[in-house]
Amino acid sequence: MSKKIISTANAPSAIGPYSQAILAGDTLYCSGQIAINPETGNLVLDNIEVETHQVMKNIEAVLDAAQMSLKNVVKCSIFMSSMNHYKTINEVYATYFTDNPPAREAVAVKTLPKDVNVEISVIAVK
Repeated sequence: MSKKIISTANAPSAIGPYSQAILAGDTLYCSGQIAINPETGNLVLDNIEVETHQVMKNIEAVLDAAQMSLKNVVKCSIFMSSMNHYKTINEVYATYFTDNPPAREAVAVKTLPKDVNVEISVIAVK
């Protein structure tokens, strides 16, 4: 099996000892994305809707670097700071996965990196 690091300047750089994504064979394992604007390095925390859109844009950038798209995503994990955000996150998320959405889980956690409100990771297959 081959293992290739996937990295792009169009998504935020890793903020710890991890890669943006790893391509293992035909499967892409993307690290969780938070709402950092890759152009400015600033967090986008205007509201949960805008924050979720930025997370999804970052995911799309990592997928694009691996020559994939959201259509390749088979599994998502959504971590949120509060279940009170679930409805809005779900509404935004649904605009990105309109046909045949991937499997997923959505859980509330006590704290997320940089005190953001949402983090999403994906697994995609070529």
